[in-house]
Amino acid sequence: MTSDSRPHPIALPDTRARRVVERLLEGSGVGLNGSSPEDIKVYHPDLFSRILRQGTLGLGEAYMDGWWEAERIDKLAHRLLIHGLGERAHTNSERLMYRLQAGLFNLQSKARAWIVGEAHYDMGNDLFERMLDPTMCYSCGYWKEASNLHEAQLAKLELACRKLQLRPGMTLLDIGCGWGSMAEHAARHHGVKVTGITISKEQAKLAQERCQGLPVDIQLTDYRDLEGCYDRIVSIGMFEHVGQRNYDSYFATIDRLLADDGTFLLHTIGANSSHISADPWINRYIFPNGVLPSMRQIAEASEERLITEDWQNFGPDYDRTLLAWLDNLDTHWYQIAHHYDERTYRMFRYYLSVCAGAFRARNIQLWQAVFSRGLPNRYDAPR
Repeated sequence: MTSDSRPHPIALPDTRARRVVERLLEGSGVGLNGSSPEDIKVYHPDLFSRILRQGTLGLGEAYMDGWWEAERIDKLAHRLLIHGLGERAHTNSERLMYRLQAGLFNLQSKARAWIVGEAHYDMGNDLFERMLDPTMCYSCGYWKEASNLHEAQLAKLELACRKLQLRPGMTLLDIGCGWGSMAEHAARHHGVKVTGITISKEQAKLAQERCQGLPVDIQLTDYRDLEGCYDRIVSIGMFEHVGQRNYDSYFATIDRLLADDGTFLLHTIGANSSHISADPWINRYIFPNGVLPSMRQIAEASEERLITEDWQNFGPDYDRTLLAWLDNLDTHWYQIAHHYDERTYRMFRYYLSVCAGAFRARNIQLWQAVFSRGLPNRYDAPR
C-alpha cells in the first residue's frame, strides 16, 4: 500500500488510554499522527486501550488488522527500545503466563519440536523464495565486505566453512539445514559429505532438490534422534528453537556425535540476559516456542563437554539483512499476493521491521561460536 492510497489518520480520541500512551512515548522521539517516518498514524479509536490491555501482542495484532501504520516500523521499534519501552511494553499477565508454561512444560520437546516447522517454515516456499536471496539463507548475512544481500549470505556461508576448517572428504552434520544453503555450499565448494536435518517438510523437499548430484543427504528428523560420528558439525539459525530445558541435551548430542578432533560451529541469535522470556507476538505468529539463549546459558550447557575456541558477535549485520528481506518482500509480493491475504503480508512486514529495530538497538545479538574438544594448536579464527 502506497502512502497516497492509505486512509487519513483519525482525530486522536480524548481518552485516558491515549494520555497514558502519550506519557509513555514522551522523550522517545515517536509521535502520534506526525510526519516523521517513525511516527504512529492512528486509524482506530480503540488502539490505545488495546495496547495497554494486551502489550506488544496487542500492538502487533493491531498493525496486522490495519489499526495503525508507520512509514518506518524499524525506526519506530528502535526508538521505543532505546527509550526503555521494550520490557515495559509486556503486561504482567503475559509475562506470568509464559514463565508458567516454560517452567511447567518442555515447550520444545521432541513431540512439540515440529510445531514451528508446520507454523512458519512450511508456510510456503514461494514466499521465502521471494523474500530471501538465491542461497535461501534464512539467517544473518555477513556484511563486512558485501554490497548486497546475496554477497552477504555467501560471505556468511564461507566464513562458517573457513571457521570449521573444512577439507575434502570430511563429513559435516548440518543441524537445522533449512533449504540446504550451507549443505550445498559446503559440498560444492569444499568437497565435504553433508548430512542435513530439518523439522520442516517444505524445507526438506526444496533442499533435496537443490542438492541433487552432490554428496548431501537431507533428512526430516529431530536432532535428538541422530546417530553416527562427524568430523564437523554446524548449526545455523536453529538453536533459537531448542529451548532452555533442552540446552544440556543439545550439547550432549553434539558431544556424542562429534569426532575427537572435530569442531562445532554454532550460529545463533542471542539474548543479553538469561531471563526466560519471549515476545508474545513473535511467539504466537512467527516462531512458536522460540527462546533466545544467553551467553551464560550456552556456556553452562557446553562447559563440561567442549572448549570454546572463538566467539564473534556481528549482530548489527542482522539489521541490514532484515531490511534487505523486507525490501524483497515489498518488491515481489504482487507475484504471490493471490496465495496469501493482506494480514499475512502485514504480519511479515511487522516481523521483519521490528526485528531490524531490535538488532539496531542492540537489544538482541547474533553470535558465531566455535567449539572443540581441545585442538593441539592455536585456533586462529577467520574474520
